[in-house]
Amino acid sequence: MLNFFLMKHFILASTSTLFGEEYLAYLQPAMTALYGGIDEIVFIPYARPGGISHDDYTTKAAGAFAAIGVKVRGLHTFEDPAAAIKSARGFFTGGGNTFLLVKQLHELGLMQPLQTAVNVGTPYMGCSAGSNIGGISMQNTNDMPIVYPPSFETLGLISFNLNPHYLDPIPGLQHMGETRETRIKEYHTQNDTPVVGLREGSWIYVKGDTVTLQGTLSARIFEAGKEPYEVATGSSLAALK
Repeated sequence: MLNFFLMKHFILASTSTLFGEEYLAYLQPAMTALYGGIDEIVFIPYARPGGISHDDYTTKAAGAFAAIGVKVRGLHTFEDPAAAIKSARGFFTGGGNTFLLVKQLHELGLMQPLQTAVNVGTPYMGCSAGSNIGGISMQNTNDMPIVYPPSFETLGLISFNLNPHYLDPIPGLQHMGETRETRIKEYHTQNDTPVVGLREGSWIYVKGDTVTLQGTLSARIFEAGKEPYEVATGSSLAALK
């Protein structure tokens, strides 16, 4: 199907579920705007949180999207998933294990078709692992490496990486292991790509050339050779390279 959008339009959210809320509930207003006029999207279930099956994960996503009048079909149900990506009117990639998600996308030859589809304007939303793949690479995921993907390279929809579920150190707590800040600083001893620490309830919103932080909380920005700093919700991230 010919794509008539031709302007990037996507959301990369830190999480799918806020504490005490239903799945995707806090994102419903943003989803309504993102998928306006679309009656069916393709769901990419490969991250499989907790080992959930592709079918059960798709059912969960379908329940949330029903609230905004959008049908969902799992990518795993198509005989030709690459063709399904090319003809899709919208996408949602759920959270789970980023290593598994990236492995599946690379091994099925779907990373490039998905990148192309989103770059020409097919609406996309990712949460957690589904947001990690929006960056230059998946190297700032928090997930356990349960499988070995052939490459860490991801969609490159934005010019930086994300660390979803970003947590700040808790003053007075005797042990938290390595903090997220420590791990990201270690990453920058070997890499130059900026990293956005995306707290729960926040998301990156891209429409055309605009790249903004949305949601309830500020984000923590990490750039190689610089001290980390905060940006307020509503701020542009377009200059972050």
